[in-house]
Amino acid sequence: MKAVCVYCGSATGARPVYAEAAKAFGRALVENDLSLVYGGGRVGLMGLIADEVLAAGGRAIGVIPELLLAKEVGHTDLTELHVVPDMHERKKMMADLSDAFVAMPGGVGTFEEFFEVYTWAQLGYHQKPVGLLDVNGYYAPLMSMLRHTVDEGFMREAYLDFIQVAAEPGEMIAKLRAYAPPMIDKWSEKRNAV
Repeated sequence: MKAVCVYCGSATGARPVYAEAAKAFGRALVENDLSLVYGGGRVGLMGLIADEVLAAGGRAIGVIPELLLAKEVGHTDLTELHVVPDMHERKKMMADLSDAFVAMPGGVGTFEEFFEVYTWAQLGYHQKPVGLLDVNGYYAPLMSMLRHTVDEGFMREAYLDFIQVAAEPGEMIAKLRAYAPPMIDKWSEKRNAV
């Protein structure tokens, strides 16, 4: 594992613990010789984690759409900044550059990015680890909703094991490194039922 894609907010959130966690995760990435791949912004938790990685001597690779760069939210001091035409290209390039994915606290954009790579893992498009850095219990309601999804028969329980959940950066990195993708064929039950 060489690079971790981090999805997180373009705001810093309502509590200082979120900013502290972004900085701590940035330092942990560098301490573990991992590059940061992220959305290329200079604002919010995105900017904080990138600044911390750079300050610690690490590599911060940003991928930003032209529209957001034009709005002056792009981070211009990164190790690499890739400017792409749109959000679809951004997400594809971020996925291609990364060996693992972690969502920190953020809004619907963060959720959307997380759920895309989580879905891709379920469908077998990749076998990279997918994690939630559950700062201050931020993702507990989401995990409850996913449990409800299983209980109501819309997702197999085994897919919960695809998500690595940790409250601390070091614990998250250890879980990403130890991850072994479950061998599940999403469509086998449907084929066997025909």
